Amino acid sequence: MRSAFSRMSPDAVGSLRAVREVTLSPEVAGRVSAIHFEAGGQVGSGALLVQLFDGPERADRRAAQAKAAFAGIQVARSQELAPTGAEPRETLEQRRADRDQAAAAVQQIDARLIQKQVRAPFAGVLGIRRINLGQYLNPGDAVATLTALDNLFVDFALPQQELNRLKPGSTVIVTSDAWPGRRFTAMVNAIEPKIGEDTRNVTVQALLPNGDRALRPGMYVTAALELPLQQGALLVPATAIQTSAQGDSIIVIRGSNARVGGRAEIVPVQTGRRVGNDVVVTSGLRAGDVIVTEGQLRVQPGAEVKIAGAIPAKQGER
Repeated sequence: MRSAFSRMSPDAVGSLRAVREVTLSPEVAGRVSAIHFEAGGQVGSGALLVQLFDGPERADRRAAQAKAAFAGIQVARSQELAPTGAEPRETLEQRRADRDQAAAAVQQIDARLIQKQVRAPFAGVLGIRRINLGQYLNPGDAVATLTALDNLFVDFALPQQELNRLKPGSTVIVTSDAWPGRRFTAMVNAIEPKIGEDTRNVTVQALLPNGDRALRPGMYVTAALELPLQQGALLVPATAIQTSAQGDSIIVIRGSNARVGGRAEIVPVQTGRRVGNDVVVTSGLRAGDVIVTEGQLRVQPGAEVKIAGAIPAKQGER
């Protein structure tokens, strides 16, 4: 047996989902004049990915800039003449309004030029390219997906019995058959307020750091909630538990050197949840006790027992 200062909830099948993922598309219609990315490439936030043909907009901007420049000259002239009375004050105010309108026209065209571009809204990895050079795109046509892989959501469900132990910030241990033997640590960040009426499960969302990008959105994983520390509890093989009308009990070998042998004693125990092939024992045993895990029917209370290969519990082991 081993000390159970921390214990796990039953394993739950979960799925991974990107915290940030978007299908990129243009805001306006246009012909693709340049493609600045490769499928599967890493891009930074704000990177230009696709340029739509913007010849008419650029011509409009040059004309608007010329008007704005002329309007600025007119204002400067009126500012010199108005104080001398050579030009009415109303003319100066009108030319200032014309200058402001011309500047606003340039800004409007700049906004149209921006709409002719598709940029990355955040840093991430691009998916398969779905467009070609010269292709005509309409608003909403898919260009590619952009996914941030540095953090992932783990969505899974736990029985309602775990609700009293579940809270934001709880640790979740995640494993995947893609990485045998490796454990990933996530943290609960959201709990569905409603219990599923069909399953009586509560849906949980955990945030999983994925700095090395070992995991990908869409993968299924196994998730288990690491429950609060429980001092004094022990994990024993389920086969060691004997159940009767009087309750649960375990045969413990008592003696000065129980590893070698001693006297068999039936000890009543309090048990908790099952964790894999083990059962949590909350009271009745001490760390280091040697117990019988099989063949109990051949062991009589008070009988002398010789043991081969006994392994006592180790304090602090998980």
